[in-house]
Amino acid sequence: MMSFMRSIRNFYNRSSSIFPAINLVGSLTFERPLFLCLTRSFSIAAEEPKKVSSEEVNKRLMAFFDDTKNWGVNEVKVGRSWKRDELRLKSNSDLHKLWYVLLKEKNMLLTMEHASKEEMRLFPNPERIDKVEESMANLEEVVRERNRAYYLLETGEDGERPSRLVISPLGIRYCYRMKEYAIPKHRNMKWWRRLSVGHGSSVYLNRFLKLYREKLYLDKKRMRTRNLNHVQHLMKRYPDLDLEAIREQYPDVDIEKAKEGKRARGHHYRNN
Repeated sequence: MMSFMRSIRNFYNRSSSIFPAINLVGSLTFERPLFLCLTRSFSIAAEEPKKVSSEEVNKRLMAFFDDTKNWGVNEVKVGRSWKRDELRLKSNSDLHKLWYVLLKEKNMLLTMEHASKEEMRLFPNPERIDKVEESMANLEEVVRERNRAYYLLETGEDGERPSRLVISPLGIRYCYRMKEYAIPKHRNMKWWRRLSVGHGSSVYLNRFLKLYREKLYLDKKRMRTRNLNHVQHLMKRYPDLDLEAIREQYPDVDIEKAKEGKRARGHHYRNN
């Protein structure tokens, strides 16, 4: 980690050789260069340079890194992500501030992850990035809920970007989000070439669609089997499991069927 910091410091030191007024070593200060506006008959000097200490620059640079006490540790104690119910209780200004706090935390975590890869060291608690991204997604959804409620009250529309379900040239349905163009639709040939919709019927295309639907069906079936096995192992390991919470988290799993399976039977008194 220190070598990564030294590489950044060396970059600024190399730039100071080009601009001698810039220096980040010790407690020296650096000045902005004077820019002169030259004309035919006169010259106007720029404003007086402002002095900024290197300590302030280093403090801003350290904002992209984690606390030094967390360097080299195997585990960092962190909390959970923000839930939507908690974010709905906050005001718009608080959500705006929280968004930038989460954005700053995400930049810091991505910087630490890159530095750990450069040093070939273990990045502690990589799930912190997932928690921050989940919090940002929940915050964005709460803001969109408020925007929809406001536009429905004022204009009778949800205010969302209009979209419609279209079919791609490969025959796959997807949601196309509309936007405004300066050229009318019937004259915008560039749009027709890039975003052409609809498909013809051919033997190869029908075969592709058949295999594609079969793949989607098998993926869903494997996902249901994995969730069923996971729930059964949880029942086997934790006999006092909250079934309502499991039913809410895994809605595609039949809890009664999972309880009757052999994999859910553990070495405890509930099997008697």
